[in-house]
Amino acid sequence: MPTKGLCAIVTGSASGLGAATALLLAKAGMRIVVNYSNSKTEAEQTADLCAKEGSEVVVVQGDVSRDEDCRKIVAAAAPWGRLDVLVNNAGTTKHVPHDQLDGLSAEDFQRIFAVNTIGPFQMIRAARPLLEAAAKETLRASAVVNVSSVAGISGGGSSVAYAASKGALNTMTLSLSRALAPAIRVNTVCPGYIDTPWFTKGRGEAGAKQVRDTVVARVPLRAASSAEDIAQLVTFLASPASAHMTGELVRMDAGMHLLG
Repeated sequence: MPTKGLCAIVTGSASGLGAATALLLAKAGMRIVVNYSNSKTEAEQTADLCAKEGSEVVVVQGDVSRDEDCRKIVAAAAPWGRLDVLVNNAGTTKHVPHDQLDGLSAEDFQRIFAVNTIGPFQMIRAARPLLEAAAKETLRASAVVNVSSVAGISGGGSSVAYAASKGALNTMTLSLSRALAPAIRVNTVCPGYIDTPWFTKGRGEAGAKQVRDTVVARVPLRAASSAEDIAQLVTFLASPASAHMTGELVRMDAGMHLLG
């Protein structure tokens, strides 16, 4: 199904999965709003790659934990007069072993939930009028794709706060898929380990390598998913090819969930 001329916002798309998703959507012919919180240079590099694919691109700074920033990000798409896809990719964590309860403060929880759970809600709320208008024009539902984690299902992951925030995002997906139908589809991707700088920033080079090696040795498919691997799934859920899917939590974890 054609996607040329559609418009997509990808939050947290300066690097990693967000950048890979923005690029795939640009290759599919969509116009892209690239969003970043702090990494301006990387965001501009992502935008350049999208532009080389022939995409119209806008770069906008904004922290999704701030409602006014969410409205600013959505406003960047307004000159195009439409918004067909919202990918809620922006996320944060704090790497703390789950048994170290004193390693997480109330402020840690509040910040992680503000970005990972409240941020997607605020983005959807801000984007709703444009998404509904696009659905009315195209006669098919617009798409919201949330990026969660298998941690939100299993209770694992980088910290208790992170797992809890992603679990809340998963249940919010179910709530909003009901509330916003039939004009807007809401689906969520739940990746396992993704081989990006995320773990290096949180655990250092040695710690990140240890995590990667452990994952590859244990998961049934003996693979470490790349950002591009997961971006393929996000792009599918963002496209008209998944027009009859809503309220789905789709795991893509190389079989990690099959482990005891």
